[in-house]
Amino acid sequence: MPLKVYYPRPKIGLYPREVDKQAWDLLQAALDPEIEFMIVPEIPDPADYHVLVTGWPTKEQIEASPDLHTLVIPWAGLTESTREILQAYPHLNIHNLHHNAVPTAETALMLLFAAAKCILPIERKFRGHDWRPRYGPNPALLLSGKTMLILGYGAIGQQVGRVCQAMGLNILAVRRNPDAPAPEDVQAEVHPPDALHKLLPFANVLMVTVPLTDETRGLIGKKELDLMPENSILVNVGRGPVVDQEALYNTLKEGKLHSAGIDVWYNYPPDEDSRAHTPPADFPFHELDNVVMSPHRGGGASEVELLRMSHLAELLNSAAHGEPIPNKVDLKAGY
Repeated sequence: MPLKVYYPRPKIGLYPREVDKQAWDLLQAALDPEIEFMIVPEIPDPADYHVLVTGWPTKEQIEASPDLHTLVIPWAGLTESTREILQAYPHLNIHNLHHNAVPTAETALMLLFAAAKCILPIERKFRGHDWRPRYGPNPALLLSGKTMLILGYGAIGQQVGRVCQAMGLNILAVRRNPDAPAPEDVQAEVHPPDALHKLLPFANVLMVTVPLTDETRGLIGKKELDLMPENSILVNVGRGPVVDQEALYNTLKEGKLHSAGIDVWYNYPPDEDSRAHTPPADFPFHELDNVVMSPHRGGGASEVELLRMSHLAELLNSAAHGEPIPNKVDLKAGY
C-alpha cells in the first residue's frame, strides 16, 4: 500500500504561497515511488492520508483522515498552540525536521565571532573613515583555549561544538539526556541539567541552543549570569525567554559580560504593518555597543527550502520502508 502524505499548501492571507519549484523538483526526485504526495491548500477528498506535514495542524486536518498516524512538523520544535491541539491526539507520532541545524549553527558562530571581536562598533566608525580604533586599546577576545558551555546539545549545539573545538575551544554541554548518542568527532563533556550551576563558572562562552519549554523558560537569570567568569560571552539562538531579558540587559550594560549575540527575542511584530517598528525587547539592547542583534533569521539561507525538502524526503522514505523515523518529538517535553 502506498504511503499517502498531505502537505497543506501554506497561504499568505487568502492566497496560496508559491511552492519553490527547485525544492519541489528535488522532493519529487528523492521520494520513493510508492509515496503519494499531495500539496494542496484544502483537505483532499478522499481524506485517506497517513502522514500530515504542517507546523500548524488543525483539528479538521487531523480528524479528516482515519488513517492518519504521523505528523511531521517541517522545522525543529513546535509552537505552543500546536502542542495544545496535539494533547487531544496521543495516538499521533510527531516528528521534526532538523534541516536548519547547520544554517542556525553558522548564525550562532557569526554572532559569537562578531561579539568576541567587537566588530560592529568598530565597523560603524570605519565607515566614516575613522581609523582611531586601530590605535586604541583592543577589546577583542581570543577564543582559542577558552571553554564553551553549550546549553542544549542537539543538532545545532553539536555542529557549533564541532567547529569551535576545531578552533581550540574546550566544549562542555548540558543535555536533558546526557547519555543520548552524540558525534564521536566532538570531545564534549556532556552533563545533565542539574549540573548547570557547577558548569557556569567555567563558561567563557555560553551558547544557548535549547528550545523553549516550561523547564527552560527563564533558565538563565541574574544568578546564572553572575556565576559566569568575567569577560564572558553569551550567544542565544534557541529562544529569547530562555534568558531573562532584564537580567541580560543589566549584566551587559554594567559590563559584567564582555558581549552577547542574540538572534531570538521577546517581542515579535503581531502583523505585517508593525514589522518596521517593533522593538524586540522591553529593554533598549540597541543602545548597547556590546550586543550583536539579529532579527531571528538564524535558520534561514537561500538554500534552506532545498535542505527542508531533502530532509523531508529522507524522513518519508524511512516511513514508507517501515524503518524508524528520525527526530521524534516528546510532546510532554515540548521537543
